[in-house]
Amino acid sequence: MPRRAKGPRLWPQPARRDPSGKVIEQSVWCIRDGKRKISTGIGAGEAGPPAEAERALAEYIAGKATPRIRDRDPAAVEIASVVAIYTEDVVERHSRPKETGARLGRILDFFGSDTLDTLNKKRCLDYVAHRGHQAAARRELEDLRAAIRHHWEAGLCTALTPVVLPERGEARERWLTRKEAARLVAAAWRYRETQNRRATDRATRQHIARFVLVGLYTGTRAGAVVGAAMQPTPGHGWIDLENGVFYRRTAGMRRTKKRQPAVRLPPRLLAHVRRWHAKQASNRWLIEWNGEPVKRVNKAFRSACTAAGLGTDVTPHTLRHTAITWQAQRGVPVHEICGFFGVTREVFERVYGHHHPDYQQEAVNALNKDRPKLSGNLSGREPGSLLSNGRSGRI
Repeated sequence: MPRRAKGPRLWPQPARRDPSGKVIEQSVWCIRDGKRKISTGIGAGEAGPPAEAERALAEYIAGKATPRIRDRDPAAVEIASVVAIYTEDVVERHSRPKETGARLGRILDFFGSDTLDTLNKKRCLDYVAHRGHQAAARRELEDLRAAIRHHWEAGLCTALTPVVLPERGEARERWLTRKEAARLVAAAWRYRETQNRRATDRATRQHIARFVLVGLYTGTRAGAVVGAAMQPTPGHGWIDLENGVFYRRTAGMRRTKKRQPAVRLPPRLLAHVRRWHAKQASNRWLIEWNGEPVKRVNKAFRSACTAAGLGTDVTPHTLRHTAITWQAQRGVPVHEICGFFGVTREVFERVYGHHHPDYQQEAVNALNKDRPKLSGNLSGREPGSLLSNGRSGRI
């Protein structure tokens, strides 16, 4: 029986050496598809394929025509074909298609040679172990599940193959105190770049201070903050300075589970943003670096956290978690918190509910009420005395 093709995948081509052992061609990531081999031009390291190589694989798959045969048995359908069809039909409509493509690339690297009938709980758990990160594996398996459902709904397979997901991890509990938040803003704002071990007057992290303030005041996700423009711009959210409204979701963008409702900017933040705009620190974009939009803040944010004495458990998403937690602690009505930050009541109660003053309040009040006396109890004592080591009186 012929060996089944693995489908498109990334392969680290080893370095080439001359007879003396000298490297004449560095190791590089290639796309292998049957007998075809396409170099990505990206050097191969020991830590696995970088995001650039995975994006190259996703783009290759998207550009490859995929045959579509209706009503096939799961044993005859390769997962690589399922992923390719999903990429062609759906992924480009995602808000972050490159990230989805990178996740599907990792799925293909493990499942590419499998057919749908081989998917089961053990195989999915093997992927989790192979991935080494349960949350990341769960997210990637969710993409695989969506691809399989799309394939089945298109009538290309006779049965819907289940994908078993690992348990959802515990919600992050890390949030910043007000003192920690103040330290973080100050560390980013006051930082000056050093060159040749000498401090300069270049303030190279003030855009991080602005990012932190917007995150703390609005609880907006990092991608929406750095993608926000100062005027209506196709493909971006924007700030209406005149009316003080932050339109976080791009006009015409597909609505997802990550709700991004338009919100009014708090007066203090609005004053900050208007001042940044007047001084051209936020000229065209809310978060700018040398007049250009900032795509990611992860590296500079980590450096600011280190300077502020904060650990690696503080990430850009911690700002959103902090904003919602502070509102809960202040007793803001739950429906207003959910509406402002775009979270469901279920998520609020599961992640943030215990911070709210009303959390389990009815149960606590019920326990504080006077307990009725019971007739016929032991020695005529009240129930409370039974838990007091035989001594009289209430506990």
